[in-house]
Amino acid sequence: MANSSIPSRDLDWFPSIPSLAEPDWEMVSRLPIEGHNEPIVPMSLAPSLVRVFPAYAKQGIPGAVPECYVREGVYRRLLAAARALPPGMGLVVLDGWRPWRVQQYLYDTLYEIIKAQDPELDEEALIERTREFVALPSRDPEAPSPHLTGGAVDVTLCDEDGLMLDMGSQFDEATLASHSSYLEGLVTLDERQRLARDYRRVLYHAMTAQGFTNLPSEWWHFDYGDQLWASYRGQASALYGPTEPETIESRWRQQI
Repeated sequence: MANSSIPSRDLDWFPSIPSLAEPDWEMVSRLPIEGHNEPIVPMSLAPSLVRVFPAYAKQGIPGAVPECYVREGVYRRLLAAARALPPGMGLVVLDGWRPWRVQQYLYDTLYEIIKAQDPELDEEALIERTREFVALPSRDPEAPSPHLTGGAVDVTLCDEDGLMLDMGSQFDEATLASHSSYLEGLVTLDERQRLARDYRRVLYHAMTAQGFTNLPSEWWHFDYGDQLWASYRGQASALYGPTEPETIESRWRQQI
């Protein structure tokens, strides 16, 4: 993790991150989906103010793709968020559209680790703990996993040299420290924590200003257009259902 060359006092004006309730996944899954036929596009097309680092492919996770795909509307909002960042900061996209196989792998892996570390937990508690950081894998067209829609995106900040900033916890760190407002609740902060708190504020407000919502348990996870977004925005319906990148096979099937 890198330290920014930006004086910390230049970030002091960003408001604190609100403490929001965790999603009611049953309610989220019941929200209707309009099913906008908006294409998903590769983030690698973006100009240099956005960097793309497909974290799961880099880690060799089975089924992960070496690209970060998002809906076109998400793509444009990410560019706008990046342009609004303070000088010397950039946006890094770590994940977007996620194949169901990857979602299943992440869920199963975290579930088994929690189960091994706390064997006294019953099934309901195990699922609740797992879903704090990994959504239930679902290809249901009426209740898909957020990342399967192309509307969910994982992002962080980097300095002007492209090195990721210290946000107070690692991407995908399954601890309380990863909750977006965690650092807001600490009575005393050391210098590292104070900088991380300010970086989180910058990221949070840059993203929410473009219409994204944030998953409270993950400072890196933002949504636009999916059911989770609709729930936090109080929308009557979501925009995006499940999708996948176009392939030559799917294109031929439509043409012939």
